[in-house]
Amino acid sequence: MGLEALFQPITIGTLTLPNRFVMAPMSRYACPERMPTPELSAYHRRRAEGGVGLMLTGGAAIDHPAANNSPVLADFRAEARPAWRSLVAETHAAGGRISLQLWHAGGRFNREPWWRPAPLASPSGLGGPDFVVGEPLNDEAIADIVARFGEAAAAAREVGFDAVEIHGAHGFLIDQFFWDATNKRTDRWGGVHLEDRLAFALAVYRSVRAATGPDMPVSMRISQWKEQDYAAKLAITPDALARWVGPLVDAGIDFIDCSQRRFWEPEFAGSDLNLAGWVKKLTGGRTMTIGSIGLDRDVTASFAGDRAVPAPLTGLVERFERGDFDLVGLGRVLLADPHWIEKVREGRFADLIPFEARAANVVY
Repeated sequence: MGLEALFQPITIGTLTLPNRFVMAPMSRYACPERMPTPELSAYHRRRAEGGVGLMLTGGAAIDHPAANNSPVLADFRAEARPAWRSLVAETHAAGGRISLQLWHAGGRFNREPWWRPAPLASPSGLGGPDFVVGEPLNDEAIADIVARFGEAAAAAREVGFDAVEIHGAHGFLIDQFFWDATNKRTDRWGGVHLEDRLAFALAVYRSVRAATGPDMPVSMRISQWKEQDYAAKLAITPDALARWVGPLVDAGIDFIDCSQRRFWEPEFAGSDLNLAGWVKKLTGGRTMTIGSIGLDRDVTASFAGDRAVPAPLTGLVERFERGDFDLVGLGRVLLADPHWIEKVREGRFADLIPFEARAANVVY
């Protein structure tokens, strides 16, 4: 299937990856007191030992009172950073490379509704379409959050992370600024057109880049779909997509992590390009594809309890070889099998482990 192409190295900034496989960010919700645990460190170490080119942590909330949506999700407040340092050191000792995904939940209700350390923060006081959760952020609050993203990026560099990713997808804070259903602002942080609603994301990126310097890779995750609406689309045409992602790439983001529920699905009619393929075609920037790679069922089927079994990679390889994307994000296959990559490289497809939904919240 030409799998050798996916095992070619790539250099991003000063970071060289040995292959194109990336562990996608998956929040584990298994860390009491919001602190990284030894089990979480071992989880990353095992994937490094299994040959993952780059690991993206699950969303690590910046040090802001409203950023985290769970008391058992490891965040990146100052008290947690020594534990993150140990996790990074353990990953590096196993030969791995790791990126910290910086995140703010915004107006998304907490997974545990009883736990809310601060009022929810969102551009227009909305957590979803017509769903009021509080007051709109004012300019002072926005400036504070932007600065805290930069502070977190500086700390990530100091702790030893190899890269950082900005979570701008799935209906969380940055995506709430992108989405017209949750951003009703008429000031400089909003507007009628999608390109008018980029200001917050660009301000966050510039704050992060100022903290990391020019060489540390900085990626951004985007998505059309939202946790609030799986069918949502920010860009309904290629032109709209270009006006959304073009300024992000032009600003200097090193690669766009294009979150899609099913990587094989065309983004627009008349072409088989998926989201990552269109972003690369329109901008020339590096992209990562993701979405049920290596499995026969998408993640929503897994949420419903379905067992997902290994699926052929032929379509993935064909898209990669024609230049649709540069990196391949893997999620559930690596939850089920930390050694998925080495098994694939060695052609041991019969040894691949299916994904069992009942184990989805277990830290391996």
